[in-house]
Amino acid sequence: MKLLVDSHLLIWAASAFDRLSPKARAILGDQDNVLFFSAASLWELSIKAARHPDTFKVDPRRMRRNLLNNGWLELPVTSEHGVATFDLPQTHKDPFDRILVAQAMVEGFALLTADAVLAAYGSPVIEV
Repeated sequence: MKLLVDSHLLIWAASAFDRLSPKARAILGDQDNVLFFSAASLWELSIKAARHPDTFKVDPRRMRRNLLNNGWLELPVTSEHGVATFDLPQTHKDPFDRILVAQAMVEGFALLTADAVLAAYGSPVIEV
């Protein structure tokens, strides 16, 4: 299965594996799954790191390099993804989360999240 992983789970997978639920660990560890991260997630993390350098200790450059080195694939944001957000209900107001849902829908991926509000979109979002 092709899986797009949201920003929080990316952070936990990279630096706090014990914070992942057993379900998330099992899905991320399944060798049959192909793991993707969105360029939008790294953009979001870059903004947070730049705004809050004293409290947000994620280095987006290092995270990207580590993800790629560990076999993750990068999913760019396209205009098709952007336009697909138009049809989404206003369930979630965060534009980064909305683009992830749209990307998963357009690409036919499942989107993994620990965010119950994001999971309210239903398929293709999987709450773990």
